[in-house]
Parts: sequence; C-alpha cells; structure tokens
Amino acid sequence: MLIEWPFHHLQFTQIAHMKNTLPKIFWRQLFAWSASLVLMCHMSLALSQSPTAEHPKVKISTNMGDIVIELYPEYAPKTVANFLQYVGEHHYDGTIFHRVINNFMIQGGGYTKSMFEKKTHPPIKHEGQAAIAMGGPHNTVGTVAMARTGDPDSATAQFFINVQDNPFLDPIPVPAGDPVPSFTYNGRTYTNIPRENLTSSPKLFGYTVFGKVISGMEVVNAIKAVPTGSAPPFPSDVPKSFVFIQSASTIK
Repeated sequence: MLIEWPFHHLQFTQIAHMKNTLPKIFWRQLFAWSASLVLMCHMSLALSQSPTAEHPKVKISTNMGDIVIELYPEYAPKTVANFLQYVGEHHYDGTIFHRVINNFMIQGGGYTKSMFEKKTHPPIKHEGQAAIAMGGPHNTVGTVAMARTGDPDSATAQFFINVQDNPFLDPIPVPAGDPVPSFTYNGRTYTNIPRENLTSSPKLFGYTVFGKVISGMEVVNAIKAVPTGSAPPFPSDVPKSFVFIQSASTIK
C-alpha cells in the first residue's frame, strides 16, 4: 500500500514557517490524524499478512468414490508438508485402507493390495500438542490424523479418518512451569509435577490432526461399513474386499 504523507513535498524551512503561523490546534489535530493514519496502516498491513489463501485440498479417489480433505498447515505445518510430499510423489496411488473399524476410524496409505508395505521417508516430529495448544482441531468425526507406532515421533505416510468423535486420541498440551503447578488428566488433578514427567509421557502425545473431510463423507461411511477379517500380517480389521486409493492429488 502506497501512502502519501501530507506536506511530504515541503522543505523543512517551509514547515517551520507554517508551524509558526498556523494555530497550535491545527498542528495538534494534524498530528492526531497522522497517528491515526499510521495505526490504520499497521492494521491494514497486519490484515494483508494474515492467511487469506484457501487451505490446501487433496482429493483421494477410491474404488468406492472420492473424498476431499482440507488441510490445516497453520496448526501442523510439518505434518501437512509431509502429507503433501507423499501426495506429490504419488505414494498413495494404489495403496489400500488396510485397517477399518466401524465406530472408530479407517486407516490407509501404507500398504499395497499384495499387503506390501511401501517405503517411506524418515518419520516426522510430532506436532499434536502444539496444534491443540494453538486451538487446532480435535479427533472428531471426519478429521484426518497421522497414524504412528508407540513412538510419538514415528509418523510417516499412513493416515486415518475418524468416523466418530475419539477424544481419547487427542493430544494433551503440557502447561507452563517446572514443576507444573497443576495438571488435570482423566478427571484427576495433579499438582507440582516435574515437567519432564509430563513431556516424556507417551499417553499425552495423542494423534496429530492435520485436516478434515469436506466432501465425500458418505464414501467414508461406506468404507467403515465394509466386512472385515484377517489378512497377513494383520489378525483383524482388514476389508475382505479391497478398498484402495486409485489416486491422490491436490486440487484448487
């Protein structure tokens, strides 16, 4: 934004002369107006730098229909970048939803139809606690989160879609302080806890939500209802008929 300040073309001697000839109230009003203009310019600049662009979106085309996911890089930037990298590399194309549990979630993105686990990049750093602390989304119906092992920093390519609210999967941020003066978990409040006891507790990390289904939830609901059974290397929850991703691509 280009702002032309009043009297910017005048020489200092001219301004000094004007200051001596014009009433003081004029200058007070002028400076007050200028200060207001500066404030408005800062506000305008702040608004122009705020995230106005639409959230990235990914279309996952399956043999049962299309699912469109909206991503939230403002809450989980590394997780979103990681997911988009796999999308751009066509990693998900041809993979299956290998774990389907009605009234819980559907999980995919890691195995082919031959139950071969695809190679991945190194795991990413867990962002769940930071995301929740910033007001990010919880593990509610339709949200998309990263799957992982017992190690919080082990997520690679696999993701899951919540098919019901799963608050027990939510990360729990650790309050400030060492010791932490007060911390509530599962309805019980603890006081004066060494910070390391909380920051190192696997139970508090939860699962990082990085997106949400904005179209195709009927497809998700159809997938969650498919019959499942065992298929090596999994003892249960594998769809008896393949549910596979034909392609995953970014959309505008």
